[in-house]
Amino acid sequence: MANFDFNRVKDPEFFKENVLPAHSDHVAFASSDELEAGVSSLKLSLNGLWKFHYAKNYRATIAGFEKEDYDCNFWDDIHVPAHMQMEGYDIPAYINVQYPWDGHEDIELGQIPEEFNPVGSYVKYFEVPYDWNGKEIHVVFEGVESGYALWLNGAYVGYSGDTFTPSEFDLTPFIKEGTNKMAVQVYKWTSGSWMEDQDFFRFSGIYRNVYLKLIPAVHLDDLKVRTLLNEELTEAELEVTLKLNGAAGTTDYVLLRNNHPVVKGSVANNEEVVISEKVQNPVLWTAEDPQLYQLLLHIKGEDGEDLEVVRQNVGFRRFEMKNGIMLINGKRIVFRGVNRHEFCCDSGRVVSDEDTLLDILTMKKNNINAIRTSHYQNSSKIYELCDIYGLYMIAENNMETHGSWSAASSQEDAIAGAIPGSRDNCMAVMLDRVNTTYQLDKNHPSVLIWSIGNESHGGKVPFEMSQLFRKLDPDRLVHYEGICHDRTYNDTSDMESQMYPSVASIEKFLKEHPDKPFICCEYTHAMANSNGGMFKYTDLADREERYQGGFIWDYVDQSIRSRNCFGEEYQAYGGDHGERPTDFNFSGNGIVDGQRKEYAKMQEVKFNYQSIKVYVEKDKVKVVNKNLFTNTSEYTCVATLERNGKKLLERFIATDVEPLSEKTYDLPEAIVNRMAVVGADPYDENGPFPVDEYVVTVSFRLRDDTSWAERGHEVAFGQGVFRNAVSTYISCAKIKVVKGSFNIGVKGNHFSVLFSRDHGLVSYNYAGKEMLDMVPRPNFWRAPVDNDNGNRMPQRYAQWKIASSYMTHYPIVEDSTGYVNGSEEERKTYPVIKEEENSVSLTYRFFLPTTPASSVDVTYTVTGDGRVWVKEDYEPVKGLTPMPEYGMMFRISPEYKFVEYYGNGPEENYCDRNKGAKLGVFKTSTTDAMESYLVPQETGNRTDVRWAKVVDRKGRGLLFEAPMTMNFSALPYTPDELEAAKHPYELPRVFKTIVRCSLVQMGIAGDDSWGARTHEEFLLPNDKKLSFVMSFKGI
Repeated sequence: MANFDFNRVKDPEFFKENVLPAHSDHVAFASSDELEAGVSSLKLSLNGLWKFHYAKNYRATIAGFEKEDYDCNFWDDIHVPAHMQMEGYDIPAYINVQYPWDGHEDIELGQIPEEFNPVGSYVKYFEVPYDWNGKEIHVVFEGVESGYALWLNGAYVGYSGDTFTPSEFDLTPFIKEGTNKMAVQVYKWTSGSWMEDQDFFRFSGIYRNVYLKLIPAVHLDDLKVRTLLNEELTEAELEVTLKLNGAAGTTDYVLLRNNHPVVKGSVANNEEVVISEKVQNPVLWTAEDPQLYQLLLHIKGEDGEDLEVVRQNVGFRRFEMKNGIMLINGKRIVFRGVNRHEFCCDSGRVVSDEDTLLDILTMKKNNINAIRTSHYQNSSKIYELCDIYGLYMIAENNMETHGSWSAASSQEDAIAGAIPGSRDNCMAVMLDRVNTTYQLDKNHPSVLIWSIGNESHGGKVPFEMSQLFRKLDPDRLVHYEGICHDRTYNDTSDMESQMYPSVASIEKFLKEHPDKPFICCEYTHAMANSNGGMFKYTDLADREERYQGGFIWDYVDQSIRSRNCFGEEYQAYGGDHGERPTDFNFSGNGIVDGQRKEYAKMQEVKFNYQSIKVYVEKDKVKVVNKNLFTNTSEYTCVATLERNGKKLLERFIATDVEPLSEKTYDLPEAIVNRMAVVGADPYDENGPFPVDEYVVTVSFRLRDDTSWAERGHEVAFGQGVFRNAVSTYISCAKIKVVKGSFNIGVKGNHFSVLFSRDHGLVSYNYAGKEMLDMVPRPNFWRAPVDNDNGNRMPQRYAQWKIASSYMTHYPIVEDSTGYVNGSEEERKTYPVIKEEENSVSLTYRFFLPTTPASSVDVTYTVTGDGRVWVKEDYEPVKGLTPMPEYGMMFRISPEYKFVEYYGNGPEENYCDRNKGAKLGVFKTSTTDAMESYLVPQETGNRTDVRWAKVVDRKGRGLLFEAPMTMNFSALPYTPDELEAAKHPYELPRVFKTIVRCSLVQMGIAGDDSWGARTHEEFLLPNDKKLSFVMSFKGI
């Protein structure tokens, strides 16, 4: 292969050859008409089908395939852009920390895998337009993973080894009229792969756009825009630097605002041209109000005709640090952010513009104001969209070497093993990556902070990378989290950045280190059913000035649409394609799933990130405006009154709260007067107990349509709940009690109940139909969520799983023959029966196989209206851990699958993740209540439920109630079935509906997913008596 030595790709100091200098991501058009149409005649796409050959290593490649006389027509076809692993070659491999070759080949920096290191050889035949012949032509590869060599018509053109940034080559010496043969050889792992150990699927191939560029006689090589504002933000200097490849002709420029010229002029072309203009009272860019100007450049030749027309969005804004606080346009900024991998379940890191826009719109609608491009250069589209729609960005450079140091047994070993660390042979490649990242994205106002990379420990190389960013760009700050592991070069980062610290540790750090602001570059780990306690972090940003927010890990599940052995479609995660090593479902940490459907936890994210806080009292509402630049008068404020879940009134409130201010307003008189009406509704036998509860919801909504949501979209809300005392209803209907030798029966109008003396409630028949499939049982267990597995909850609390499954109605005692049943006298102690005029109560004791032993009493009380009250009492036993859940579990027919409830919703919520839920009446079903987590786990819970109906298509079924509130779920599966399945398709066929009513369920946690436990206040107490009261009846 002419002039290319494959062995060089092993050398970390060989990372590119003949690649043209990096430059801004501007797009050139040949005319104004082309610009408006968005189609450039200066660009020719090479996307589409290429010829392809796959080899498992370099030794198995075809020598000489790049030569003009080698016929590739019998090769396979492959799509470009695409990963070869998504096209049927090699397999997708997900790994978090470790390098993918770990345990397979024993190599070190300066070496690459040789036995298995897939190589894709690509060939594209093309012709250039007739009028391009004889002119300068470049080719641009926007992204190739991870390194590739390029030939044209048999001649070696060059090499590039950075997966995530574009590389551009001059083809002019090699291109010819007629058919050209472009050959590309892509290597999965090169020396650069040591720097690309990100937490993601390991792919390879040409996965971003490929196109040819026609270079006119005078061409804009690079464009640099700076907006330098005075202290008062009333005047700006627009500084534009043009780098051209020729000195002939002129460049006309105009700065437009809403298509009206603000400044304009003309300059003579030269290799470097600097334009400087004053702009008075510029309209400033922020994420709240992303006001953009357009800089229009007409690069003209000697004849005065346009050679190139370029349009560049310009945002006037100032980002700086003063007195240890980061400021945007003079105001303290708080990042309500999220980390975002580029990922699509159908195409891997080949993400369409449509999906990218969907991501931006979803974030905006859910109050997310910032993105960290974890952990590499993203495709250019997202930077443009963040400019337009308004999202702040931490633009991260392509670097992560987690596997080089994380397994070290000491700090000294970690420092010694870290890549790039202070290794001289890594300096050039990493500085080149920094330069490329800067040059490409320097003109985007959304980019506030450069990040040198992720989880690569410390050292001189990261420090010099940060210094280069500062040298290139004095207008932005530099971020790096890795210094928290090695403080030798503490000035690498302008802010303190840590991953997954507790709120208490953040407060402690800030108290001891008052010199820098603090952000969490990753926090509230969103692995499946997670994000519990997130509000503690967002509350901290309100009270601690130097804590300036964080970035959720992360946005979208990295899962791949696949089919199992039965042909059923599912979302595959790590290991499902047979790859080893792997980190399995750790690829699924999104607040949206692999198909970009919002998870229920987004409800909590949206609330915690809202910029208006609302506190509702019985006759007033306090409005706290946390926006930096937006008055609440820009929104419509609506107050809604509901009584017992039914809407009564809706009124508007005129608000005028300045940014970073608060005011208190009277609630509308009509709402206050209506709440003064006290008294429960008449009792309906087919409905819940009459209560007298008012809920006032104050909602802020978009007043007008925006680019990201329609008028009426809710951006913030708050609720007040006001419950008046109501006398308890007691049924006067008569019942008949039948005491048999083995059973006790209770009969009433349209219903009958049967209790086994040994086993408890065995039948509830309503209107001639049996409503229970099995005996209701106390339940102490929930299917572990991923956070539980990470903190070993199943091991620590395992006794309660056993207790839920193997409780008995009599004590188990041990004698000389082993374990046997308790004495007959003990067995006759229960049930305890108590009869009254219109009710009968039976108390059963369940003995639990815990160590030490424990028990729980369940009392059933049947009243004449067909209601069965259930009271569950537990006396604490010293030495036992808290229960994951305390309540009752019912199994009923699967025909009862439609659910209506009055409680927190509409999405699932938990005691440590229900701030964003609203109290109201909501409808769902047993299947819709389940979230589409990659691994089945606890799901579908609702907190603060007053009542819930579980019915069939005709509206017949059961009504569950709690005199105060309860946790409630109705699903097709038991906790044990959810826990046993590793994929949704492994869940059994639906034969039942499982209803769980509980006093409380422990929180789901979420500070991280590998050890952080549920916060103590969201655990059930293990040293206090627990008592839970609920009821059910047929309807």
